[in-house]
This record gives sequence, C-alpha cells and structure tokens, in this order.
Amino acid sequence: MSDLQEKQNAVDKSSSSSSTAVVDGPSPLRKMISVASIAAGIQFGWALQLSLLTPYVQLLGVPHKWSSLIWLCGPISGLLVQPTVGYYSDRCQSRFGRRRPFIAAGAFLVAVAVFLIGYAADFGHSLGDKVEERVKSKAVVIFALGFWILDVANNTLQGPCRAFLGDLAAGDARKTRTANAAFSFFMAVGNVLGYAAGSYSHLHKIFPFTMTKSCDIYCANLKSCFFLSITLLLVVTIISLWYVEDKPWSPKADSNEEKKTPFFGELFGAFKVMKKPMWMLLITTSLNWIAWFPFLLFDTDWMGREVYGGSSEGDDNMKRLYNQGVTVGALGLMLNSIVLGFFSLGIEGISRKIGAKRLWGAVNIILAVCLAMTVLVSKKAEEHRKTAGALALPTDSIKGGALALFAILGIPLAYSIRPSFHNLKQHRGRPRTFSRSIKYGNRDTTNDCIVWSWSC
Repeated sequence: MSDLQEKQNAVDKSSSSSSTAVVDGPSPLRKMISVASIAAGIQFGWALQLSLLTPYVQLLGVPHKWSSLIWLCGPISGLLVQPTVGYYSDRCQSRFGRRRPFIAAGAFLVAVAVFLIGYAADFGHSLGDKVEERVKSKAVVIFALGFWILDVANNTLQGPCRAFLGDLAAGDARKTRTANAAFSFFMAVGNVLGYAAGSYSHLHKIFPFTMTKSCDIYCANLKSCFFLSITLLLVVTIISLWYVEDKPWSPKADSNEEKKTPFFGELFGAFKVMKKPMWMLLITTSLNWIAWFPFLLFDTDWMGREVYGGSSEGDDNMKRLYNQGVTVGALGLMLNSIVLGFFSLGIEGISRKIGAKRLWGAVNIILAVCLAMTVLVSKKAEEHRKTAGALALPTDSIKGGALALFAILGIPLAYSIRPSFHNLKQHRGRPRTFSRSIKYGNRDTTNDCIVWSWSC
C-alpha cells in the first residue's frame, strides 16, 4: 500500500463517525421503533403545553399581555439546551452508554415539572394564596418554575433520542430514513393523543382526587392530562432503555483535537464560512416561524376569547365560555395534527412533481391566507354576539370555519417543520462546513442541522 493510500485511510478513519465504534451494524427495526416511541411521550407533553398552559396561566392571574413571556423558555432552551446536550452526549463515557443517561435524566425532569405545574394552585394555596384573589402570585411562581423545567427537560430528551436513532442506524441510509419516519410517526401519535386529551372536558372524573378547593374543573382536567402524559412517557422510556442496548463509548486516540473544540466555537466558526444559499435558507425559516409562533402560542386562547367571547378575567359565565373555547381549540389542534401527519407522508412525492421551491411558496401562501382569515372569523363571531347576546355561543358556521382553519394550517406546518431539508438537498455540496459543525450523534448530516435550527 502506498504512503498516499495510507494517509487517506488515516484521514477517513479520523473523520468517521464514532457511532460506528459503538455499534457493529444497523440494529433491528424493532429496536428503532422502541426508541422512536419515546417521541409519542414527548409530543404528548408538548401538545398539552401548546393547547392548555397559556389559558391556564391566565386563570392563575397573569395578564393576557404578559402570558407570552413565560414562553421565552422555548427559544432559549431550544437555542442552548438541545445542542449542548447533543454535544456532550456525543462525548459521554458513562458505562450506561452515551444516550441513555440523558434520556433518563430528561424523563425524570419531565415528571418533576409536571408535578409542579399540575399542583401549582395547590402549593400556592398552602403557601398563602387566597382562592378569591385575582392574582395567585405564589402559584404563578411555582407554575413558571415547572414550565421552564418542562421545556428544558423536553429539549434534553429530544436531542439524545434522535442521536440514539442515528447510532442504531449505524450510517445506513435506508435505516436512517426509516428511523426518522418512525420518529415522525410517533410525534404525530403524541400530538393527536395530547390534543384529544385536552379537548375532553370530563377527564377529571377519571381522577376525582385532582379537584380540590384551590383547583377548579379546568385545573383538575389539566392535572389529569399531565398524569396521562407522564405515565405514557415513563412507560415508553423505561421499556426503551431496558430493551435497547447503548454500548459505552470511549474516544479514539486520534480524536483529541476534536475533543478540545468547544461546541459554541464550532457553531460560530461555521457561521463565518456559511455560503449565501445557507444564509438565505436560515433567514427565511426564521421569518416563517415568526409568523407561526403567535398562532401556536395563542390558538386556543384565540378560540376562547375571540370566537367564544369568553375571558379568563371575567365572571363565572365568561370563564365558562373561555374554557369551552379552549377545549374546542384543542380539538382543532388535534385535527391540525391529523392533517399534518397525512400531508407529511406525501411531501416527498409532491415536491418531486412540482419542485421544492414551488411547494414551499404554495404552503406559505396557504399560511398567510389562513392567518388573515382568523380576523374574518373573529369579526363574524363578534357580530353574532352583538345580535344574539354577549353570552351566546358561536354559530355552527363560525365554529366550523375556525376548526377548518386549524385543520388547513396542518398543511403548511407539515412543510415548515422541514423546509430546509428539501431545499438544502440542492446545495448539499456547498454548505458542507456548517453541516459538519452541528452534530447529533457525530452524524454528519444536514438533516440534523435543520432539526437543531427548527427547535430554536
């Protein structure tokens, strides 16, 4: 063998993924499905967060205009927690493996956070909050603490789960696609289950102990939903961690230089060498999510306030209307997830027929039209209440129109989750440095880069 060939082999070995050192070959499909099923438990909790927690924090006394501040933990934890956890899980040398310690820690933190959120009103009452008080300050503090822990815990779970699937695929392209498809499928299952639970207003009857002096029906339903969420998450997590082996990892002798490179050093170094197509891709994705987040955070609140005419700050009748609207909004989000799941299955075929750019433009037009139509639905509901009375429920046409908007928005949401993956294929040879710099499971894939940017 020539010296040139020997040098080339040495370079290939040093740049290869350490995942190949952990597993000898692709794992069986059943093990990938077991790990991917954790996504159902994670997404169950996310669905409850998006549909129920914005209205609930207002019922605790936080003004409507300030309720969005609690959601700052989402971008912050997405920006810092998930990539940092992915970076250190790549280098974890625990005897339990690289991924399992982080997954177990994330599941434990979810359980703690759910307990704090569900019992925030009870803890606040025991610390001095009065039931008749408008603002329950101690309950709000406990809720906010649990909310931030929950967001950090969910992000701690997601990165290692995806990386674990990459380790199990062992670089096999077909297995990697199958693993990603399974993860997406269980995300859709978790969404549907979470929104379905949030839309059922009598769930507290299954857990009668959840209703207390300081916790009304809405609060008791929230507790019940989170009990189901944490039960599902713990069951699938325990089964996966027990059933799927995560072999311990140790660094190679020639990987010292990579180990010394800080994560954020790699990240900001990649920004310096990014090509123009990659910058355009990330900027347009950011603008797209600026449009999405107000809807995702306030969709059920919009249904309760604008469509049903209720208020979290009014009398019992207004609160009842508000809670009815929130429940119907959760039903709309369930329809949204169903449409999202079905459309996701056809994205590849549609983009091949009409082109990724045209499809991306079409779904953004759908997004803009649907968001504009929310104004029309609000105006129609307001006009109806002027003639039928302030406490009148919306007509079937108004309610149906609002639910139709929820469902149709599943189409652009399915593409917004991964627009960069389709467009980036056209530039796969150019922004190579950036995709190499952001790694989950030491897998050099542009898809992982986009997973990270979407979570932010």
